[in-house]
Amino acid sequence: MRERTVSAAEPAPPAVDRALRGLVTGLVQDIEVLAERSDSTVVRFGDTVFKAHAPGTDREALAQRVGVAAHPLLAGILLAPLPLSLNAVADGRPVTAWPYGEPVARHTDPDAAPWEEAAVLLARLHAIPPAGPAGGRALPPMRGPAKAAAALARMRAAGRPDPAVLRVWAALPAWARDEAPPPDTPRTRTLCHGDLHLGQLVRHPAPYGPWRLIDVDDLGVGEPAWDLARPAMWFAAGVLEPEVWARFLGAYRAAGGAAVPADGDPWPYLDVPARALAAQTAAIAVAKCAEEGRVLDETEQAVLDTCRRIAEVS
Repeated sequence: MRERTVSAAEPAPPAVDRALRGLVTGLVQDIEVLAERSDSTVVRFGDTVFKAHAPGTDREALAQRVGVAAHPLLAGILLAPLPLSLNAVADGRPVTAWPYGEPVARHTDPDAAPWEEAAVLLARLHAIPPAGPAGGRALPPMRGPAKAAAALARMRAAGRPDPAVLRVWAALPAWARDEAPPPDTPRTRTLCHGDLHLGQLVRHPAPYGPWRLIDVDDLGVGEPAWDLARPAMWFAAGVLEPEVWARFLGAYRAAGGAAVPADGDPWPYLDVPARALAAQTAAIAVAKCAEEGRVLDETEQAVLDTCRRIAEVS
């Protein structure tokens, strides 16, 4: 696919978010909208996926992250991008292009989900020295703490700040609240995904190829335990079965993952990131309910209850 710089001023086909209409006009008409959120819009045409990133995205940092995904050292770990110029914009938002991969089915039984595959990919990612794919430049920091801070800000803006979530958040160290850099140690110079969940896995080539990690928006250098924190938090909340958590953690350790020791208690390493993810997830749930005028569903309530248990012992 040749490089193309696109302006959002071009006419647009209907049913596609305005952020991407300029890009797809003149290329395609038959478009499937895969995701529409405030921070991104993703559309598919055939075997190509276009993503319009969040308004205000740091384009230089995004270019570095996309470059990491394209580097040979990450082959077989991250889905590699297609050669679209990073000057491509839609409504002022940078656009990247990717081959289509088959995602984890929305209603997959958790017992059948690719937890072990995700764990092995994380372990392999954490083993890549950042200096290799960085090409001599310092990579940006992993954005997990920044996303957590944004979730707390969203909850406050929604006008319903939950006291337990605020207590859990306040008890975290400054680096986990994105108020300071993490301690500078060899451990925190690890290449991290930054937002690991099952929605970040696809099979490529679709539909039966090997699993790959996608979404480089939060990729960077930081604390590797953050990448294990979401499944750890779901386990602590009782949403993820102990057997599934054991499979995930066991596969990560067997693959030589650097975030936790090969044996023994992993929680001294997972505790802070898991508490941060509990606060982040609960804050998003509370904000969504306030914005949509509804009550928490069962899963959202489980995470909020977890925050309340944490707050009681903090």
